[in-house]
Amino acid sequence: MPDDRHHSEKRRVPHELDTILREIPQLTGQPVVTPLLDGITNHNYRIESGDEIYVLRVAGENTAQLGIDRAYEHHCAQAAAAIGVGAEVIAWLPHHRALLTRFLPGRVLSVGDASCADVLQRVALALRKLHQSPAVPGEFSAFQTIEQYKSLAVAAGVKLPHDWSAVAEELAALRRATEGCKLACPCHNDLLPANLIDDGDAVRIIDWEYAGMGDPFFDLGNFAENHCLSTEQERDLLRLYVGQAGRQDWQRLRMMRRVSALREALWGFLQSGISRLEFDFVAYAQQHLARFRQAGSA
Repeated sequence: MPDDRHHSEKRRVPHELDTILREIPQLTGQPVVTPLLDGITNHNYRIESGDEIYVLRVAGENTAQLGIDRAYEHHCAQAAAAIGVGAEVIAWLPHHRALLTRFLPGRVLSVGDASCADVLQRVALALRKLHQSPAVPGEFSAFQTIEQYKSLAVAAGVKLPHDWSAVAEELAALRRATEGCKLACPCHNDLLPANLIDDGDAVRIIDWEYAGMGDPFFDLGNFAENHCLSTEQERDLLRLYVGQAGRQDWQRLRMMRRVSALREALWGFLQSGISRLEFDFVAYAQQHLARFRQAGSA
């Protein structure tokens, strides 16, 4: 589920940061630490040590309720680095919920970048390499995640939309329509623009919190939804990804795109009940729920 979104709130450096840095042998001297202000679930820092630049991510509280397994994330991040799709993992400190990776040069994608054919081609190549890579631990089902988020949100006192029963019926129909064509392979499952870095030669992916064995068409639909692809751009993505894409492939992508929007909405509703951060999670959830509804009526 989405995790590191743009956010302007200035983060307080946690007390344990110095302790974490001292426990990482790769860091020498007095590292230069710069908070990165683009995450609303984790605390992120740019770390400069000698001639090397890293990114330290310290996980926020209650992230296990979002379906995140930190051991699986660590393994998936290492696997992604091994195939050239992710950043090199330098250190993992599970007792501090901390992960240090090598800084990736390049430009973080924006929503509009998908309109560039070269960028879309690099994204399709990265996803194809990921989906064809060896199996990783853990499994991801957007349908199960939505149900889990809904149950946890209700338990936390969150009031769901008045028409939730109708939304649930549409979700069940989407599940029936897609369950016969699942292909389990390593997937990222959180392809926000902020999680994609383009250096001009390749697109690499960061933040593997929701990664696991899953449906590659959810990755494709998730990317399409998060980058607001047009119908033509969806077809271009499929062509670059699989070559000859048929109508059934495109319909599957479209369905998974709707599922992605609803997963995002439920993430927001759940966060509104469990997060302590000053962020309008309800408005965020309503925005994505509206996109789910709009796609269904198109």
